[in-house]
Amino acid sequence: MSLSTQRILVTGGAGFLGSHLCDRLIAAGHDVLCADNFFTGSKVNVAHLIGHPRFELMRHDVTFPLYVEVDRIFNLACPASPVHYQHDPVQTTKTSVHGAINMLGLAKRIKARILQASTSEVYGDPEVHPQREDYWGRVNPVGIRSCYDEGKRCAETLFFDYHRQHGLDIKVVRIFNTYGPRMHPNDGRVVSNFIVQALRGEDITIYGDGQQSRSFCYMDDLLDAMQAMMESPADFPGPVNIGNPGEFTMLELAEQVLAQVGGPSKLKFMPLPQDDPRQRQPDISLARERLGWEPKVPLAEGLKHTIAYFRDRIAG
Repeated sequence: MSLSTQRILVTGGAGFLGSHLCDRLIAAGHDVLCADNFFTGSKVNVAHLIGHPRFELMRHDVTFPLYVEVDRIFNLACPASPVHYQHDPVQTTKTSVHGAINMLGLAKRIKARILQASTSEVYGDPEVHPQREDYWGRVNPVGIRSCYDEGKRCAETLFFDYHRQHGLDIKVVRIFNTYGPRMHPNDGRVVSNFIVQALRGEDITIYGDGQQSRSFCYMDDLLDAMQAMMESPADFPGPVNIGNPGEFTMLELAEQVLAQVGGPSKLKFMPLPQDDPRQRQPDISLARERLGWEPKVPLAEGLKHTIAYFRDRIAG
């Protein structure tokens, strides 16, 4: 299919990343069907698109089948932060597994290309650093994070089995820590936690000794990679890591947030949660080679935009 107007389904389209993806697809001239059950997504994120002639918003839970006619499917539906995915762990697993089955079934019926938003959590608490796509991971199958980690791993299995068994045109991206405007202020993710605490003048919560590391990718860079993957040749189904290989400790992130926000906040150290990975850093060699992609937005610049968003939201 050419890059002319397409009919595109975005599941989880009212979420943090999904809503920005809808913006981009509308701006590129496509017809967008945004499906979301609003468990973690918000109508506020797509309110500016409602009424647009090429945008349609549908309340739908992907654990139930969906019968629509589209050319492309971005499957982003699933709570992505520990606070949200541990709230109803059974539903989280259902969203990943039943949701994948339903969206793959739809793609098979209508012969659409489908992209799965997978996660770096498929690597668990890794013994290999940085993580490459050929690393199988080290995941606790019975821990409190397993509903998400194993749900996403099973979804990848389903995608590749549909690809092998039915010749389905699939794309799988493994998303590493991503941040930016429209993150949920109470999602428990470290960037939003630190920013919200600093803006409210509260102490910043550091778990463990603060030496565990993460790699933070600004959402514009992430979406560039996701869209490039969707339009990449059919012989490259993935999986492919997309994220920022720049590695920062929790202490370094807290210091950057405090430097930009200012205020009276101090650091408060708390015990490390169960199964919290010590390190997370993508090897993006494959994305560089096959997609010609690498992130461009430095952490300080991305934090500036994200802090401005949360400052407005908290003030409002």
